[in-house]
Amino acid sequence: MRRSLFAFVSLAVLPLALLAACSAAAEHADQQAAPSGQAAGTVPVESHASDTVTGPKVVRALYVNRWASQSKRRMAKLIAAADSTEINAFVIDMKDEFGLNYKSANPEFAKNAGHATVAKVSALLDTLKAHKIFAIARIVVFKDSVTARVHPEWTIRKTDGSVWRDKKGLAWVNPYHRELWDYNIGVAEELAKMGFGEIQFDYIRFPEPYPSLPKQVFPDANEMSKPDALAAYLKEAKTRLNKIGVRSTADIFGLVTTVGGPLEVGQYWEKISPNVDVVLPMVYPSHYPHGELGIANPNAEPYKVIHTSISRARERDQKLGITEPEHIRPWLQAFTLGKPEYGAEQLKAEKQAVYDSGYDGWVMWNPGSIYDVYMPGLEKTLVSRKKG
Repeated sequence: MRRSLFAFVSLAVLPLALLAACSAAAEHADQQAAPSGQAAGTVPVESHASDTVTGPKVVRALYVNRWASQSKRRMAKLIAAADSTEINAFVIDMKDEFGLNYKSANPEFAKNAGHATVAKVSALLDTLKAHKIFAIARIVVFKDSVTARVHPEWTIRKTDGSVWRDKKGLAWVNPYHRELWDYNIGVAEELAKMGFGEIQFDYIRFPEPYPSLPKQVFPDANEMSKPDALAAYLKEAKTRLNKIGVRSTADIFGLVTTVGGPLEVGQYWEKISPNVDVVLPMVYPSHYPHGELGIANPNAEPYKVIHTSISRARERDQKLGITEPEHIRPWLQAFTLGKPEYGAEQLKAEKQAVYDSGYDGWVMWNPGSIYDVYMPGLEKTLVSRKKG
């Protein structure tokens, strides 16, 4: 138990505007009985990847949004890009902010279907397998207005008992609610059985508690902290998914790697990292404010931002006893937000920062899944480049 190490770390109060900025491009995306001798509301450190989990040791992937995944033309182009470069995996939206992106065989799950579906997931997966492209399913968890509408009893509330809504008027589901956990992990298991080799959970967080919005009330919290709630969900998901041979991974804000305590949204490195097979920090340079990490203009220094962030994450993993070679796989910025404009040279710098930090894998994020300008920054074949 690491309760004594972390219980009294104060909440890292970061500007909420900064957290909101992180969400814009990055997030693309119940109380458990405590074992004897363990304080209620805490989560034990989980063992790491199961020996039965399969998949490539090194993943270099592209993000594929729900619309691209449904377009034969777009998929043909993305597959051709993978065939001719080091890319060996796709992260595909299968449950996003618009609901499910596939036709579930479970009638309860199907109630949460989005407006657009991948009509032939099996055909898509067969095609990816034929091209030796590893299929990763992205699942948005707690920012889920579709499920909130279908199951209002699963939502975050206001003090008067009504549904709490964010600045865009969207309802969020309650991260403490166990039926919600079972639903999301059930979706993950269904997708794994369909052929996805890894499940990537996104929006593993609470909404920002803006002072201008009503107070958030969390039914079923039972005094469990936000970081412990997220850790408990991830621990259960990992346990269940590893049993069927699939990796369980999670996207988090890049700031989590360098901030000593938990963010206001509940993300805390020491709680999340031990409970996933791979943690994916969204270390987009454009999302760091001027002066952060001691860098005057982080967006203009992609190498420094990513090397500093991922090196710090590696140090924290080592202190936790986590030594898996590819336990950290950062998201790289493949979009332009402000100046300078990002292209192949910036991508090369980002990749080199990952390698110099001791890892080989990464995922490229472009919200439109358009990577043409970055193609010259990719190598023709996947070769290990990591140092240390």
